[in-house]
Formats: sequence, structure tokens, C-alpha cells
Amino acid sequence: MHKDPDLTQQETHFAFGKNWASYAAGVGDSQLEQARRGLARLLGDDLRNKRFVDVGCGSGVHALAALSLGATEVVAIDIDPDSVATTRTLLETYAGGSAWSAHHASVFELDYATLGDFDVAYSWGVLHHTGDMDRAVRCAAKLVRPGGEFALALYRRTFFCELWKAEKKWYTAADTQAQKRAERMYIEAFRAGLAVTGRSLGKYVASYQNERGMDFYHDVRDWLGGWPYESVTAQDVDRLMEPLGFARTRMFGKAGVGVGLFGVGCNEYVYKRRTGPAK
Repeated sequence: MHKDPDLTQQETHFAFGKNWASYAAGVGDSQLEQARRGLARLLGDDLRNKRFVDVGCGSGVHALAALSLGATEVVAIDIDPDSVATTRTLLETYAGGSAWSAHHASVFELDYATLGDFDVAYSWGVLHHTGDMDRAVRCAAKLVRPGGEFALALYRRTFFCELWKAEKKWYTAADTQAQKRAERMYIEAFRAGLAVTGRSLGKYVASYQNERGMDFYHDVRDWLGGWPYESVTAQDVDRLMEPLGFARTRMFGKAGVGVGLFGVGCNEYVYKRRTGPAK
């Protein structure tokens, strides 16, 4: 009998870590400042006396940003060994004297007894790629101590989510040449979409920014290859978080269902834990 692959295992995922490693080679002051601004918008610009965990650390730029905002200790976690290696290199280079560690681990297998609890848990654009988003959110939420905050970004539900789910599954299994053709097709379609509104791709790329600091072309590959893939409405995130003892304190994004023709944006959420971890 055929058995479906376990989407919670790293070998079924798009190689996010290789894309992050390529991006991190160009990280400098501009990317770090952008990451700092993104963190400060969610959590304030002073993380002094706070333990900070980055679940799905990617390039490590937000772990570095948290340290630069004063976090007492930063723990970075990722299921992809390339991301862990990239994060370690970045932090060794720019934060050698700070208290940090980087761990190769799945969110589903975190050792809470070893890690301890945190004042801030941060997971931007990660938990919807785990293969079981709801369980991943619950696992990450357990790391937050009472009175602490959980900042996360999750794909907003759109009318085209099923189409993108099929595309991402295909892209992740495709060979390199097929992936590059898909990237070119997407970019040309995006160029045409900009032209309809009187904009140019060149100017768009030059001014491109997202909350993770990634550039446009790395972000295209990250988007097309983002498998596994799930999306969620803001109301459903609230319904997931409230029984865990969290109340939403702020949100950036849109509450309703979007269109999603060229992609799906993330809603950003910040929740505060009122009570102890759910058992």
C-alpha cells in the first residue's frame, strides 16, 4: 500500500536553507537595519532583559537583530541544517561576544526542559511550512512564559491558495532547469502585472523590501518553492491561540480572505500569554 510522505519531515520540504545561505552572503548593515525595524514594529525597540527564541531562523538576521536590540540571550532553531550553519556563521561574525546558540531541531521535537521558557518567541513565515501548522503553532507557543509574547507571521487565506499549493508541490520535486523556467515565467507575469498599473519591474526590485529583509529574486524562489504550504484567516489564528492562554495584542495585515493571484502575503500577529502553558 502506498504511504503518503510525512510532510513534517525535513526531507519532504523545499530547500529553504540553501536559498537563505545564498541570500546571507550579501547581508550587511542595510539588511540588519531592515530586520531591526521589522522586529521593533512587532515587539518594540528594547529587548533588554529578555530571552528570545527564533523558531525557523533562516539566515539568522533576525536573531542578530534581536541581539542588537538588547536581548539578553537568543536561541535560534531550524529544521534545515543549512539554515543553522548560515545562522551560526552570521552570529559568529557579527555577535561573537553575545549570548546565543543555534540548534538543528524540528519545532515538533523541541526539548522544553533543556531550552527553558522565553520572554519572546518569534517565528516569521515558518510554521505554515511545517506540514502541520496548527500543531507547530501549539509547540512553539509552549516556549513562551506567562506574561511573554509570541510574534508570528502566517500566510493569509486567499482564493488562489489551492493553485499555489499544487504549484509548490510540483516546484519542490522539479529539476533545477524546470525550477528556473518557472521562476522566469513568474517574473515575466509579475512584470506584466506591474506594467498594467504603470510601474516598472526595475524600480520595483530596486525599492523591494519585505519584513525578513530578503531581496526580490531570492524571495521569488522562496515563494515558488514554499512546500509544505498552508494558509489561515486571522479569526482562525485567534481561535487556535485563545485556548492556549494567549490574547492578541496587535496585528498587521488583513482579516478577510484575499485574492492571491501573484502570491500570498503574511499577516503578522503578536499574542501575549495570560496563563501558563497548556498541558
